[in-house]
Amino acid sequence: MKYIRFGNSGLKVSQIALGTWHLPESNEVDSFNINKVDEPLALNIIKSAIDNGINFFDTANIYHGVMQNPDVYHTGNSERILGKALIGYDRESLVISTKIMGRMANHPNGIGLSRKYVRWQVNESLKRLKTDYIDILHMHMPDITTPIEETLDTLSALVYNGLIYYIGESHFHPYDIIYILNYSRTVHLQMISMQEPYNLIDKYIEKDKIDIARIYGLGIMAYMPLAHGFLSGKYINEIPPMSRFYNNLSEYINPENIKVLDKINEIARNLDASLAQVSISYIIRKGELLNIPIVPVVGITKIEQLNEIVDSLNLKIPDDYIKMLDDVSLQFKNVPHEDYKRIIKYNIN
Repeated sequence: MKYIRFGNSGLKVSQIALGTWHLPESNEVDSFNINKVDEPLALNIIKSAIDNGINFFDTANIYHGVMQNPDVYHTGNSERILGKALIGYDRESLVISTKIMGRMANHPNGIGLSRKYVRWQVNESLKRLKTDYIDILHMHMPDITTPIEETLDTLSALVYNGLIYYIGESHFHPYDIIYILNYSRTVHLQMISMQEPYNLIDKYIEKDKIDIARIYGLGIMAYMPLAHGFLSGKYINEIPPMSRFYNNLSEYINPENIKVLDKINEIARNLDASLAQVSISYIIRKGELLNIPIVPVVGITKIEQLNEIVDSLNLKIPDDYIKMLDDVSLQFKNVPHEDYKRIIKYNIN
């Protein structure tokens, strides 16, 4: 495993991060008739990741592990499982990232980025993760009801108190990110991370966020590096109608996209690698070429998948093949994103 300096900081992270939004599913259901996480397998995957040298783990207060959009009765489960898995390991050898903003209770202050919510949820995340501090705390999405300065002042105080070390953003408007970075400096708050979707299909962040990351020294945690499994090739022929990612994958699978995927697969065969390995290695190599630390955040449900992804680190895609993949991926239409909503009403263009 290779470790890289993440963002404009001294923090060292593995080239791959293990995410907990997508955990193995059990056949058992809870009292709400919701499938449970296969907890023994999830714990085994996390421990195997550590054995393979992965020191970087990502979660969020709202994650359940199986439900895509958890209700308040199922949130916090992924943090709890991750915290349980990390018991007995040297905490200082691990880097834990989590996120806050989503609805965690049905009262008016149960969602957002207010001082009340942030302090409440940081304390709750620490309990679930069974740790004294969080390495990187991400603002999961904008909160249009709270002045961003209130949020950043609160986060600065939490850094001063030793409860969090660094901050990051996810899904903020590019102009707002610049304002946040500049304001953070005035309150001695170190922002080092963007967490955004990035893969061979979805390159929306190349529109502007890649440049912001380069200029301001941010690392990128690239989630959905396999586009919900489409770039693994396993859903080419059929998506089970009741599968967890049916709605997400249906927008990818069409005759035009499958033709392009076939071209990527041909490149993978020439490199004697799997589609998944090429997709992961491509992201890492793009970070090296752009001089930006880009870390794929992978969701794993089987030990075999973990081994395949870790093996992708041994794949060094030559520059001419990177160019071929760039050219092929341009044939994909960018996955449509709703324009990022501005939350800061300042002239900072």
